[in-house]
Parts: sequence; C-alpha cells; structure tokens
Amino acid sequence: MRYRTLLFAAPGVAMLLTLAACGDEQANGNPAAEPSGTTSVQPSGTPADTLTITVRASAEAPAKTWTLTCDPPGGTHPKAADACAALTKAKEPFKPVPKDQMCTKIYGGPEIATVKGTWQDKPIDTKFTRADGCQLHRWTEVAPVFGNVPKVR
Repeated sequence: MRYRTLLFAAPGVAMLLTLAACGDEQANGNPAAEPSGTTSVQPSGTPADTLTITVRASAEAPAKTWTLTCDPPGGTHPKAADACAALTKAKEPFKPVPKDQMCTKIYGGPEIATVKGTWQDKPIDTKFTRADGCQLHRWTEVAPVFGNVPKVR
C-alpha cells in the first residue's frame, strides 16, 4: 500500500514544485505593462539585420552576391520582400543540420550558398548546400533568399 501511495504522491509533489516555480511578472510586483526604465535604441540609418548572400551554381562557378535587409525589405537582393518573408516564416532559418542527423541520400544539385551578417541581432555565418535530403530541405525552406541560382556553364 505504501508503494502505491509513493507512486501517486511523487509525481504530484514534482508537479506542485514545478508549478510553484512558474509565474508571471504580476507575482513579483513588476507588471509587464509598466516600463522597466531601460530602453533599446537602434542606430539611425543602419538596419539591424543585414545579410550578405553569395550563391554559386557549383564550387567552381563564379559567385553572385547580394545584400539583404529586412524591416523594411531592401538591399541589392532582386526580390528582397520574398526573401525576408521566407526568413520570417522559417522557425530557425540559419540553424545547421545536426552532425548526428540521419539524412536521405537525395542529391539536389551542386549549388552552394553562404550567408553572413546579422539576423535578429545574432551573428550569422553559415553555408547552404543541396548535397543530401537534410541540406536540400534546409535550402528549400529559405530558397527565395538565394534568388535565381546562376546556371553552370
């Protein structure tokens, strides 16, 4: 009987402790509606998120390079609004494929792209390929960022 009580009591106590640790800003007397006294100011004239995108049809092909800014969309990117929309829609657009991720052997092509700069105040320096199923999915998720990939000659 004692063991059954422990089986039911232990998870209940754990849940109560977890809930006790949760709360909102109202509970500590610091309502979210009140300003905190600190403000963040962006420098004027310079967009916070600026990316440089370099795309190659293959490792040996010449590169096409664009700049991209979002909010408002701009830069030298030919379809900046579409590229910004794709980045905003993707949950983590620049997250690399984990090293231990199992991927299908689907080859999408020799195209290579690099993206450098800042996105949502985080430094970005990443490479996109179409070498396997995982990389192909990652590429496709933000494909408008790469514009019209140059053709191999």
